[in-house]
Amino acid sequence: MSGPALTPESADLVELRHLVHRYAGAVDDRDPAGVAGLFTDDGVLATAQPPTHLDPVEEHVGQAGVRAAMEQVLGLRGTFHAACGEVFTAGTDADTATGRIACEAHHYTDSPDGPRDLVWTVTYRDHYRRTPAGWRFSRREVHVGSVRTQTLKAVR
Repeated sequence: MSGPALTPESADLVELRHLVHRYAGAVDDRDPAGVAGLFTDDGVLATAQPPTHLDPVEEHVGQAGVRAAMEQVLGLRGTFHAACGEVFTAGTDADTATGRIACEAHHYTDSPDGPRDLVWTVTYRDHYRRTPAGWRFSRREVHVGSVRTQTLKAVR
């Protein structure tokens, strides 16, 4: 049995959408602490290791673990995440929910041929929990659907 419906007018649905987009924004703003703060204290970020492993193979536990994982992004020239295709489902009670989020994630690097873009299509499989601070990720799994690279003419 699931909790109350997440209707288009639902305040919970609006907050869950904002949570997903705050995550993308914090990654792109190169803010590991900001990303970590979007997780529950015991939250888990389960990451893939493309191109070898497209499904999650490593778990980063707690806000400190999430922050450490996100600090790896600082080694890139930049990122751009376009989240779309958000599907949310109410959980077994009013304080839990799940989500499936489609995303195209761009990772900018430098190469001898000029700037490069490593592009992943990603499906996030999320579990959310309501906390006193609002909805947070209790688990976020990164499933990579495809990987491609391209040379760019310019990148910020």
